[in-house]
Amino acid sequence: MSKVSSAPPKKKKSFIGRLFKFCLFLGFLGIIALLGFYFAVRQGMFGELPTRAELKAINNPVVSKLYSEDKQLLGKFYFENRSTVPYKKISSYIITALVATEDARFFDHKGVDTRSYFRVLIKTLLMRDRSSGGGSTISQQIIKNLYKRQSHGPLTMPVNKIKEAIVAVRLEDVYSKEDVIALYLNTVPFGERCFGIGAACQRFFNKKPNDVNLEEAATLIGMLKAPTAYSPRLYPEKSKTRRNTVLNLMAKKYPTMRSTIEDAKKKPLVIDYTLRSESEELAPHFRNYVRDFLKKWSKENPKSDGTHWNVFTDGLEIHTTINSKMQRYAIDAVAKQMQDLQGKLVEHWAGRQPFSDIALSNAKKASNRYKSMKKAGKSDREIDASFRKKQKMKVFAWSKEGSKEVEMTPMDSLKYYLMFLNTGFLAMEPQSGAVKAWVGSIDYDYFRHDYTRVNRQVGSTFKPIVYATAVSKGIEPCDYYKNDLRSYTDHQNWTPRNAGDLYGGFRSLKGALTESLNTITAQLIFEAGIEDVIETARDLSIDGNIPELPSIALGTAELTLQEMVHAYTAFANEGKMVEEPVFVKEIKTRDGKVIYRAPRYNTKQALARETGIIMREILEGVVDSGTARRLGWMYGFTAEYDLGGKTGTTQNQTDGWFIGFTPKLVAGSWVGADNRNVRFRSISLGAGSSMALPIWGDFMSKLREDKNFKYYVNAKFSPTPPMIAERLTCPNAVNDTTRYYPPPEPDPFDPYATNTEGDNNSTSTYPPSGGVGTSSGSTTSGGRTRDDIVVNPRKNRPPVVDPIKQNRSGRSGGVSSTNGRPRIKAQPSRPLTNRPSTKGSGLRTNEPIETVKNPAPVKVKAKKKRKQDKKNRRKDRKKNKKKKGFFDDLFGE
Repeated sequence: MSKVSSAPPKKKKSFIGRLFKFCLFLGFLGIIALLGFYFAVRQGMFGELPTRAELKAINNPVVSKLYSEDKQLLGKFYFENRSTVPYKKISSYIITALVATEDARFFDHKGVDTRSYFRVLIKTLLMRDRSSGGGSTISQQIIKNLYKRQSHGPLTMPVNKIKEAIVAVRLEDVYSKEDVIALYLNTVPFGERCFGIGAACQRFFNKKPNDVNLEEAATLIGMLKAPTAYSPRLYPEKSKTRRNTVLNLMAKKYPTMRSTIEDAKKKPLVIDYTLRSESEELAPHFRNYVRDFLKKWSKENPKSDGTHWNVFTDGLEIHTTINSKMQRYAIDAVAKQMQDLQGKLVEHWAGRQPFSDIALSNAKKASNRYKSMKKAGKSDREIDASFRKKQKMKVFAWSKEGSKEVEMTPMDSLKYYLMFLNTGFLAMEPQSGAVKAWVGSIDYDYFRHDYTRVNRQVGSTFKPIVYATAVSKGIEPCDYYKNDLRSYTDHQNWTPRNAGDLYGGFRSLKGALTESLNTITAQLIFEAGIEDVIETARDLSIDGNIPELPSIALGTAELTLQEMVHAYTAFANEGKMVEEPVFVKEIKTRDGKVIYRAPRYNTKQALARETGIIMREILEGVVDSGTARRLGWMYGFTAEYDLGGKTGTTQNQTDGWFIGFTPKLVAGSWVGADNRNVRFRSISLGAGSSMALPIWGDFMSKLREDKNFKYYVNAKFSPTPPMIAERLTCPNAVNDTTRYYPPPEPDPFDPYATNTEGDNNSTSTYPPSGGVGTSSGSTTSGGRTRDDIVVNPRKNRPPVVDPIKQNRSGRSGGVSSTNGRPRIKAQPSRPLTNRPSTKGSGLRTNEPIETVKNPAPVKVKAKKKRKQDKKNRRKDRKKNKKKKGFFDDLFGE
């Protein structure tokens, strides 16, 4: 009989129990895996994490700022328009709105909010409630903004979230809560390339961060969720709805503010959008020039750690020589003259097209529209159809807004822009080389070329370089040359002409430059030497291409306004000039440490002092009674002001120039069009004295009226040494070279009593094929030949003793003065012989001249002579009116 066991039977484990244990095991493995994954991320297996030391040295990209010498902002350099604002300068409304909206428990956690993670897990992931918000704290969002997320395939999101959580905890170990908020608000984007609360407050409300009110703060914080979708400029209704959502969150977080918040919700959305375009910044072309300078300087001057300064991210302060008030005066002077000129040009052509179809086709192929369509593989037929299709567009216009909305075809817009005249203007101190004003075009947004740096034919502004060379080689200011038309057979029959083909008589060297005569300037370049003239230009720091041709005497070389203004500083400074212009004074870091300071300017004696003084005196005569005398009767710069200058007009009035100077300031202006067929066909409208000189005159007039800048206008040159003054004492023009005449007193009320204002153009070029020809000269008195003497009225100058002692032979007569003004006495006659290169007030001509001994003086009663002169002038006016027209006679060059 078998024995029955008394042990109870074993119970089978339930499925649920086994499943529970399995889940526990999987959960344990999951936790182990998560911990392993966390430590893998922490140890840098998915990329290095920033350490606490690196976080402490966080260096946000900050804009570098360009300041004028009077501490005004001229412009900014940035990849992202960002400025750093400290916590104390941020409105409390912005801070409370931020905390209530983005991280309600910000002041209770240490970088990671675990409650938010559970909310995201349950509501967002399990319940699919997208409106429940995210789990990132403000600290985590900072890390996301500063350190861009990397791709890790399917693990991208968990890896980046763990990274941000780890670094957020480290961040709050390094910074206080206040610093974290400030760091966040200075890094978040607000759309439109606008980064940080400082830039956003200025952009949308034209306020500083500590001045915004409650509803404005809620609007800005509301934009953080989607800067474009909730932009108050683009979508005001959506922005207002989002603003009120933020206000509701603030009321929930801060119950004591509910009444104030309810009032704010009822208010309309009002913005003061102040996008500051580059053209509205005071000196955009100058800013670009400084940017190029800083790039070069950065490469040559690395930081102590070997890296290079970055002007776009390092938050540098660049202090320049530009004066903001003078810059505004220059901008206003340009706008006033160019708006007036543009109206005259449009009326002048009366709807006709001055440029060819080829020029229009070239402009079309250079346009961005054509290039982009070509790149996209569009056919010529499709491109042409696009250019003929009308569309709404905004174009430049001389208006308060600076633009206008029009409907036109792209081809019509090309024609529209081709018709615009443009300009460049530059002002510089001759002693220091400091650039004080810089206008590169009529508008930076529409015309990006910097016309102070564009090569254009310089016309008669080059002539003083020829004359300086002649003086330096021993040719005297009172040497006379015959004003006759000549063809130079050795140079392809080059035949330089004067304005109106007016010739006759003889001109002293100074008289020829005062009248800007092409015929005599051509004679001078052969006598002075073409190579020597080029060498003088190099001494004056002109580095541009100057062809070795005689036509350079008339200004056929293409040079920049910057080069010419720099060269003229030697004429204003007794032959001295700085080797390089100065435009950056010093550079500072964002902490205020000076890392660059401009070296003390180095000067050089570009011209001999004696030559410099002579040229200064002659160029003063150009303003007193020559081609620039408009400065006197139009702008009030009479003989009491010490200033000189030279106009310039190139072939067919393509370019108009004026460079003028006082003892303390040299300024120059150029006017022309990109297409050189766009020009005035009349010399009275297209001369340098009509186009470019008014910009200079208006600018200097504004300085004269400003008590802070009168110094630049009222300064006086050092008195001319008597020995040099004697060498300049002679009539500008004579008809009979066998004797000297006493100079007639000029009639200040008779615009025909002195010679014309502008430079005429040479009607023949060199070579004759038209390759490089232009240039300027000027007519004789009133645009007509005169038989009497044109005299240069000089300013009051007390005589001084010149330290330079030189013997001057062949000088008869002398200088008498009334109140210090040099006056020409009737000179006793002396033999005049036909000698090619004799110093003194001799004759230089190829015509034989009879020697006259002791000629009897011409005795004419003063009253009778004035009456006869007046009668002659009346006859000449009638004659020229028939020939040229009144305005050509009055303003012609």
